[in-house]
Amino acid sequence: ITGTNPFAQFKKTFTQAGTTYKYFDLAAIDGKYDQLPYSIRVLLESAVRNCDNFHILEKDVQSVLGWSPSLKQGSNDVEVSFKPARVILQDFTGVPAVVDFAAMRDAVVDLGGNPEKINPICPADLVIDHSVQVDFARAPDALAKNQSLEFERNKERFTFLKWGAKAFNNMLIVPPGSGIVHQVNLEYLARVVFENDDNDGSKILYPDSVVGTDSHTTMINGLGVLGWGVGGIEAEAVMLGQSISMLLPEVIGYKLVGKLSPLVTSTDLVLTITKHLRQLGVVGKFVEFYGPGVAELSIADRATISNMCPEYGATVGYFPIDENALNYLKQTNRSEQKIDIIRQYLKVTHQLRNYADESQDPKFTQSVTLDLTTVVTSVSGPKRPHDCVAVSDMPEDFKSCLSSPVGFKGFAIAPEAQNASVEFKWTDGKSYNLSHGSVVIAAITSCTNTSNPSVMLGAGLLAKKAVEKGLSILPYIKTSLSPGSGVVTYYLKESGVIPYLDQLGFDIVGYGCMTCIGNSGPLDENVVNTIEKNGLVCAGVLSGNRNFEGRIHPNTRANYLASPLLVIAYAIAGRVDIDFEKEPLGVDAQGNKVFLRDIWPTRSEIQEVENKHVIPAMFREVYSKIELGSHAWQNLQVPEGKIFSWSSESTYIKRPPFFEGMTLDLPKQQSIEKARCLLLLGDSVTTDHISPAGSIARTSPAARFLSERNITARDFNSYGSRRGNDAIMSRGTFANIRLVNKLIPKTGPRTLHIPSEEELDIFDASERYRQEATPLVLVVGKDYGSGSSRDWAAKGPFLLGVKAVIAESYERIHRSNLVGMGIIPLQFLPGQSAETLNLNGREIYNIDLPADLKPGQKIKVQASDIVFETILRFDTEVDITYYKNGGILNYMIRKMLS
Repeated sequence: ITGTNPFAQFKKTFTQAGTTYKYFDLAAIDGKYDQLPYSIRVLLESAVRNCDNFHILEKDVQSVLGWSPSLKQGSNDVEVSFKPARVILQDFTGVPAVVDFAAMRDAVVDLGGNPEKINPICPADLVIDHSVQVDFARAPDALAKNQSLEFERNKERFTFLKWGAKAFNNMLIVPPGSGIVHQVNLEYLARVVFENDDNDGSKILYPDSVVGTDSHTTMINGLGVLGWGVGGIEAEAVMLGQSISMLLPEVIGYKLVGKLSPLVTSTDLVLTITKHLRQLGVVGKFVEFYGPGVAELSIADRATISNMCPEYGATVGYFPIDENALNYLKQTNRSEQKIDIIRQYLKVTHQLRNYADESQDPKFTQSVTLDLTTVVTSVSGPKRPHDCVAVSDMPEDFKSCLSSPVGFKGFAIAPEAQNASVEFKWTDGKSYNLSHGSVVIAAITSCTNTSNPSVMLGAGLLAKKAVEKGLSILPYIKTSLSPGSGVVTYYLKESGVIPYLDQLGFDIVGYGCMTCIGNSGPLDENVVNTIEKNGLVCAGVLSGNRNFEGRIHPNTRANYLASPLLVIAYAIAGRVDIDFEKEPLGVDAQGNKVFLRDIWPTRSEIQEVENKHVIPAMFREVYSKIELGSHAWQNLQVPEGKIFSWSSESTYIKRPPFFEGMTLDLPKQQSIEKARCLLLLGDSVTTDHISPAGSIARTSPAARFLSERNITARDFNSYGSRRGNDAIMSRGTFANIRLVNKLIPKTGPRTLHIPSEEELDIFDASERYRQEATPLVLVVGKDYGSGSSRDWAAKGPFLLGVKAVIAESYERIHRSNLVGMGIIPLQFLPGQSAETLNLNGREIYNIDLPADLKPGQKIKVQASDIVFETILRFDTEVDITYYKNGGILNYMIRKMLS
């Protein structure tokens, strides 16, 4: 904060336990403050505190303060700047961030500057949670084996990250085996209210806020910490002290009334909300929860709802802080003194919420209501998280999916093949049958649910009752349990349910995202061969947040999101088309039929166990040593020095080419001439389709690259683990087996090189175009880039030579990432598309860029003899500045050297 802050007069103080704390009295600035949504109040505080009329302008403060329900996105957009309090990273997206920081240091040296200028200015926490894979399951030693393999495969990456932790200031690294980033954030990292030194050395308080390189950063909104996912590129700029340029959002008030049924879980609630909000349309908007029903939800329940914010499309799903949140801080071992300071600060700044007090309800753009009593037991799938299906409707819904045309709810299985049942031999010598709907993966995984003691203990109690009734799970189903933190294991053990989970095959396999991000590991070859030879639509059931096609496992074409309790239930049933009301799960020792209702625990049963076993001492013990890591981590030797020594032999960490040839002067802006269409894609192309993820296929360009360097297929590891090597990542861009490219007749990562008419792997085609000095464009449909925020979904196309994307619409974070890499996002005019303009992808594209670019201006595109206008999706002046610099990181280097 500088002395030029025009709002310095609104600094007030209070004294707590003998210490005086400063804060900004926001209500004193303007009487409209108390009508603002609580989420907007956090934006306002940041603007006021950081206002210096340089980074944050006085007009930014007035813009936020002037928020009103009449604000409509797209009609009266208001641009503001926001400085989050901190940044959070996971290792998949964190490695490239640290690689970029290391490469930026090199660039600064090359330009004659001091490399130590490149450091995180904003606090950054990186949790290593995306590297562990379910190679071993259903065995007592699965955890040890998986963690050993994780270290063996990722030693190079881990060494680099540990170097980064020493070389860079203001960066905390949480070692592998600690838990999932968003759960560790919730239980340990979240400050809720920051306490920092002011210019004069006194203490100043302000709300915690965070951006993260994972779209499910939104989970922290359940604790009242405003946070959302941004592209890795944008996060790096925030780490370097830059503000985020954003459009002031509409705020949808989501009122909760009533109480959940005793048999319904928070998972059922979030899947219901996700479907409802997707139908409502909340992309780019804030959702703020209010109403008496909120008080009935635990912080873990709220966090589950906030976690799936990307699936319902909003920027945040925000729960203002109330006494329940402060009690959660106590439960998770935050100090009483700290909680008292937080409470007092929230009171004096009118940010402490009482959900029962309607007089505190702010004004919203729009309000909708959900009666919690209407929520029923549900799953979502088979290909999208917002396709919520009541469990009672699953038999008919799955049958309908089999016969429906290929799509989000269809597999186009011929009528005569729908009842196929195929016998195969298992390793125990016995024969089993697989059919459409057979469960082959059942995973209790993902921060969405493993952070919630009620559903985790509920799963444990269900397992206990199932075992006591003599129920079991077929041996070929790959079952796994990957807790979100060591605390989960602690309370599962203390409550006595671990032996029952183990007996059913839900042994702990690791601490990380695992199956939810595609690290499900291999299925048995007998199972795979049976599925592939007979074209079976087999299923995965997981307690995750994403089930896009091709994500969970190549051989599970149907994937359903479900509560941990239902994951076990469907695993016992062995198929997803069971009618739980009419069909038993099995029989007990006396031959009596056992139905799901016979083993399903009630909410009060679960609550009793939770109250007894989830206690502060657990959190204290687990998190007191979290930064130490395992013996393997502690013994990891790392190089010294502030400049990283890149190895030309490394296939994990490579100096990226983003700054090669960079000068202090801006590059000359040029129009795009004689470009070709690399891919012609349809709607809902996700970052899972674009960004390299999951295992490296043995016939892929990335596999050929590794094989040429004597890396065996066994050691290919996953794309995510190799995100620090651009040579591999560019070869894996658009490598998804489910990619539908209209330039070729078959699904898969191939395209047509024009004019040779030769069908090639996408990377090989891009290389051919590069040799011919031909720039490239992508032509795509609606919601381009939906899904997890992934910087390589923008870096990859950049390295393939893509100069512009022409889409019907974009996902918010992905559009930002494209801009951050200097790729031009163009949008078809309303009512226009590739289809309406008769574009077939074989055209030659010329895009005329005027010297004086303006946000949202019309840009003419000539595709051979077809001429049409598009909207330039540079949404702010900052976007244009980044583009003119060749990207956000190039801008930051020039800025720090100027």
